[in-house]
Amino acid sequence: MTLRRRDFLKFTGAAALSGGLPLIARSADSAGVYDLERFGNARILHITDTHAQLQPAYFREPSVNLGVGGMQGKPPHLVGRAFLDRFGVRPDSADAYAFTSIDFEKSAARFGKLGGFAHLKTLVDRLRSDVGPERSLLLDGGDSWQGTGQANILQGADMVEAANLLGIEAMTGHWEFTYGEAALRSNLERFKGEFLAQNVYLTEEAAFNDAKAFDPASGRVFKPAMIKEIGGYRVAVIGQAFPYVPVAHPKRFTPDWTFGIRDDELQKLVSGLRSSDKVDAVVLLSHNGMDVDLKLAGRVTGIDVILGGHTHDAVPQPIAVTNAGGTTLVTNAGSNGKFLGVLDLEIAKGKVSDARYRLLPVFSELLKPDPAMQALIQKMREPHAADYAEKIATADRLLYRRGNFFGTVDQLICDALRSELNAEIALSPGFRWGSSMLPGQPVTMEDVLSETAITYPETYVQSLTGGQIKGILEDVCDNLFNADPYYQQGGDMVRVGGMAYTCTPAESVGRRISELKLANGRALSAGKSYRVAGWASVNPQQGMPVWDVFAKYLRSGKAPDPRGAGVILKGVDDNPGIAGQG
Repeated sequence: MTLRRRDFLKFTGAAALSGGLPLIARSADSAGVYDLERFGNARILHITDTHAQLQPAYFREPSVNLGVGGMQGKPPHLVGRAFLDRFGVRPDSADAYAFTSIDFEKSAARFGKLGGFAHLKTLVDRLRSDVGPERSLLLDGGDSWQGTGQANILQGADMVEAANLLGIEAMTGHWEFTYGEAALRSNLERFKGEFLAQNVYLTEEAAFNDAKAFDPASGRVFKPAMIKEIGGYRVAVIGQAFPYVPVAHPKRFTPDWTFGIRDDELQKLVSGLRSSDKVDAVVLLSHNGMDVDLKLAGRVTGIDVILGGHTHDAVPQPIAVTNAGGTTLVTNAGSNGKFLGVLDLEIAKGKVSDARYRLLPVFSELLKPDPAMQALIQKMREPHAADYAEKIATADRLLYRRGNFFGTVDQLICDALRSELNAEIALSPGFRWGSSMLPGQPVTMEDVLSETAITYPETYVQSLTGGQIKGILEDVCDNLFNADPYYQQGGDMVRVGGMAYTCTPAESVGRRISELKLANGRALSAGKSYRVAGWASVNPQQGMPVWDVFAKYLRSGKAPDPRGAGVILKGVDDNPGIAGQG
């Protein structure tokens, strides 16, 4: 199967928006969407991967999310019709719009934007009041402080204020670490909840030098778990930060800390909470990614529910995993503030006897914004509002990012890198955050930053041989499609500009990438050097920030390279992780 720019435009239906589709603008009082039947004696609410999106936004779910090996055809690797069929979602419904990419543009005009912290605050308060005081808990799975220009400038401080007002009681982290230890600790001093991470330890050198740690004896940098009494029962929440921070990001941000999945330490912690602390329920607040959590659930006993994040998978029903000690439910709650997970538990002494889980889309048309949160958001935006409002361009197609191999936003970034830096080839990281923009929508500086705002944005140009380029693609592809989830890091494939290649995801490491060609059709030579542009390098660079390069290119009005970049996929014809497949 060949995936090129024109194919993806077909997938997303790049026709003009219909003006005749009715919006679902109804007050929250008249909408029964969020009237949940009471169940159990404890309610846990869960958000994750909001990526600092304080305002309602569009976010297109992937049309390509491939599973390989034992994960093929299983959640979260289902898209389009296969997803609807698996979870019993009616086509053309609001849920189909929220959870899939089917008819995204038409549905966006009909159902509007999702998320926004003011709307989320209204929903959270409503669901907490439904069960009464001291019977609920609000958790954040991380990736909350990064993803916008405002958060980047303030190093996440704005999101701390929003989190406090929302009422988050515990969180773990990933991109939060990329602000560095000083900024992270400064934010945590003002955060009213708990920051939990059982899997972050001091390096040997840092421990020898008495670096700051929650538990110097063990070397744990942060508090690993908290216990809260809900409805008269003791619920333990364990934090699991992203395991690969120093690998996926510059190590200079966290030089004194080591990460990892550390399931052996996790098992000891769970067992101790069960035996010594006599907890009645154990919840893992995870930023592993769903495939990793599914494997971990089969290895670690005593966890009742994993509330997962990182891979941005919106999965409406938990997956039950059987292990030596019983069953663990595994969830993943999407991204960009689009969803709120609602976990209702029936807890008895020492165990969870029953559970009910719902992943609710946060339709901004159905929820009145909370006045206090709205005022806070406006206050924080005001110093930057004029700069962010600058119109850079107009979207001539649906602009989106999320997908294993391709995103129209990423293609434009690659075009910008090649054009502005005079490069033959461009490489852009497969980040999963960034809002979507509809055809005809103004593209502002705020939109540009929502796709690029990180603490290491410098662009670069370097000489790479064809063999080195193949090696880079093979390495990233193995991170995405390794048959062992513990070797996956949870991003999408690096985006390429000015070239095409063939990928066989189910092949073994080193054998997935072949037939590399330049945009002019000439094969890349393994020994020949090429001028390659990129950004977000883990090594220090000196180039312009990518957002300036991207904005300059968009302002120029240059036509995108019609040849674009293509990926020929092999061995995926029966894979329901690609739109149009079974």
